[in-house]
Amino acid sequence: MPIKQAAKKALRQTITHRARNVEVKEALRKLVKTTKKLAEAKKYEEALVALKAAMKALDKAAQQKIVKKNTASRLKSRLSKTVQAVKK
Repeated sequence: MPIKQAAKKALRQTITHRARNVEVKEALRKLVKTTKKLAEAKKYEEALVALKAAMKALDKAAQQKIVKKNTASRLKSRLSKTVQAVKK
């Protein structure tokens, strides 16, 4: 356990930030999963709506540095690719 006051505060901050980051990552995973499921079920219109929400969430997470910028970009690219494959 930390002894100094600054170390105690840093520990509190770490716990808070980690909780927030885990929550955001779980929400991201859920959005990506639903988009993939809709694409596999050939529901193009619904998949587009889910894709838009997933992209927005990925951008926000990348902006807050919860997910790396290139990781977000890669996921967005792959998701849009799968959704567009349903259209054809």
